[in-house]
Amino acid sequence: MPSDSGQVVLGIDLDGVCADFYERMRHIAAEWLECDVEKLTPDVSYGLPEWGIGSPEQYASLHRFAVTQRDLFSSVAMIPGARRVLRQLSGEGYRIRIITHRLFIQYFHELAVRQTIAWLDHNGIPYLDLCFMKEKDQVGADIYVEDSPNNIQQLRSAGHFAICFANSTNKDIKAPRAKTWDEVYSLVKERAPTPNPSIERTRPGKPGRASHVKR
Repeated sequence: MPSDSGQVVLGIDLDGVCADFYERMRHIAAEWLECDVEKLTPDVSYGLPEWGIGSPEQYASLHRFAVTQRDLFSSVAMIPGARRVLRQLSGEGYRIRIITHRLFIQYFHELAVRQTIAWLDHNGIPYLDLCFMKEKDQVGADIYVEDSPNNIQQLRSAGHFAICFANSTNKDIKAPRAKTWDEVYSLVKERAPTPNPSIERTRPGKPGRASHVKR
């Protein structure tokens, strides 16, 4: 560390980290299941079994409905602090690399990508790279911010520094953990206090010339 010609790269997940995925899915699931949203606990685990989603096939059906019929990736609310802290880190010289696994269900990838970019631009999230990847340890970054327990364990097992963004799905994941974006900022500064000050700054909400999309 740092990588990319001396630039510290932050690998930032979207769902559960920047985007309040589970709260939006809770309301969509209530519609899908035709029940009162208050009957669906916000204290969920990965795969949403607490809502009666009992199989990967059921989850895939719900997810497909959410993206294709309810514009999940463009309608989800931003987690408070994400824009402010990422803009601050970008302005200080860190390279923001969005790494998300939103293409895991076939046949509507174009829609998922379009909704993702629209959401990033609408919310003014700064980034220079946008990567759609399942194996996140294969995408170069110096510091990862992630909420999926499996992804965090995989990243840490590969020797990467991964900050767990805390929610109900990752209660058993050990430190470093962050409950808020201000805590993410503190952990980043503790790990890599001095990024390269001479890099091109990220323009909020717009990828720069070095931006690329990986699948």
